[in-house]
Amino acid sequence: MEVIIQEPHEGANLAADAIVELLNAKPDAVLGLATGSSPLGVYQALAARYRAGEVSFARASAFLLDEYVGLDADHPQRYRNVIHRDLLDHVDLDPARVHTLDGLAEDIPGECARFEQAIVDAGGVDVQLLGIGTDGHIAFNEPGSSLASRTRIKTLTAQTRRDNARFFAGDESQVPTHCLTQGLATIMAARHIILLAQSRAKSEAIYHLVEGPVSAMWPATALQHHPHVTVLVDEEAAGRLQLQLVEYFRRSYDTKPAWQGL
Repeated sequence: MEVIIQEPHEGANLAADAIVELLNAKPDAVLGLATGSSPLGVYQALAARYRAGEVSFARASAFLLDEYVGLDADHPQRYRNVIHRDLLDHVDLDPARVHTLDGLAEDIPGECARFEQAIVDAGGVDVQLLGIGTDGHIAFNEPGSSLASRTRIKTLTAQTRRDNARFFAGDESQVPTHCLTQGLATIMAARHIILLAQSRAKSEAIYHLVEGPVSAMWPATALQHHPHVTVLVDEEAAGRLQLQLVEYFRRSYDTKPAWQGL
């Protein structure tokens, strides 16, 4: 696990650079896309690079991490609509090649199995963007999630619904109680994982991710077992890490060989 401590816009640019490098080397790459506030800077940087002619998404495909259950198809917080606003409307990624979970499916287990198989059929995810919840969830794998879990329905915790109320005009009652989400084992199958976190509110989760034991109560800690994870955090999100580790992370990044990439 590589931890890089930088200002949010610098971290977003690093993540965007890695995606651009991947797409230029492998135009038909498979991207794992997250929603929420954490990846917004990455999407803005990717849109800028696309406008500058530095990258094309035309042959790429993508998979979203999760989706609320029960939101109308035209609801602004349905993640299919969110990713359109945040990324698809600004680059040449074909919406038909962006795979999402259907939170209105009549057969929820069948929908989850279909999605899992689609990832396999695509050859797996090359790079997966992630945020992290204040309680350590990634995607919607809430505390207590099985480390071997696959795409499934989950009940959202009260904490997650409170945190996400900001996307629903501050009204927690409007936040769905259930979601469909990639499982921890599904996420771990991605070849490169880039996790972004900003603000002091994420510092406890980042502390457990980097320094804590692997535990289902802090689901993101499963990433400690992944061979290629990049954690991009700002000063506040890194605020609970041991000082000697922070200095080590800074020195490691400052002396990193240029050929190594992200």
